[in-house]
Amino acid sequence: MDTVQVLDIMRGAFAVAARISSPILISALVIGVGVSLIQTVTQIQEMTLTFVPKLVAAALIVLILGGWMLSEMTTWIIELWGLIPTLL
Repeated sequence: MDTVQVLDIMRGAFAVAARISSPILISALVIGVGVSLIQTVTQIQEMTLTFVPKLVAAALIVLILGGWMLSEMTTWIIELWGLIPTLL
């Protein structure tokens, strides 16, 4: 196993991690900005107002896109297992 193979595996791992985590991170970003704007306008500084909507959105995203996330992960793992004979 040489460094090129290790780098290819790590690049694949980072790409899968980015694809899987991006919907949750983008929704948390959008909700965070929206709640911050509302808090700025109304001058209500309550910590739970920023945490609870992000948590609910993340749970909804996992419920809606969980199958796709699992499919992406299993596809990458199957490809990784397929590489084992070539790593020697």
